Amino acid sequence: MKPEDCILYSGAANGAEAAFGAAAERFGIDEVNFTFDGHNDARRRGIRVLTHEELAHGDVSLSYVSKLMHRSYPDTPLFKKVLQTIYYQVNHGQEIYVVGKILPDQTVKGGTGWGAEFAKLCNKPLFVFDQERDGWFQWSGEAFEPSKDPVIRHPHFCGTGTRFLSESGAAAVAALFERSFR
Repeated sequence: MKPEDCILYSGAANGAEAAFGAAAERFGIDEVNFTFDGHNDARRRGIRVLTHEELAHGDVSLSYVSKLMHRSYPDTPLFKKVLQTIYYQVNHGQEIYVVGKILPDQTVKGGTGWGAEFAKLCNKPLFVFDQERDGWFQWSGEAFEPSKDPVIRHPHFCGTGTRFLSESGAAAVAALFERSFR
């Protein structure tokens, strides 16, 4: 796969999304960063500001997400917009790469978890780099299983994750792009 044929779909936030964007830029990969007015974006390249109508299209019931994820989320306009942008990231990507923490209930911690859960619902290949376990895991359809050195195989992929990126998480993103596009 040639980098110039690829597009990273992300959200331009600090942490994992900024690392995915920086890696994409290093390899000459286009990026589309879904955001909304008033969001504190860490990246400016490929910014796609979603309209009010587009955000509404990606809306999801917080009650449903809370039940699905076994936790409660804040019912705030900001948090709802973040979830709505995640809808666009995952919907456009054909493979989903997430940096975060896999919880014992097989969900991913935080708002990032909605992206992983939505990828599961859409039956898309899903890879999570668990920063605490320092390794990649792939969703099997039943559980997360260790995945040695995944490679991006589809030209339209999503990279998202925690704002609290560790050194191992940043190194994992960089290594993923090296393996995939070197």
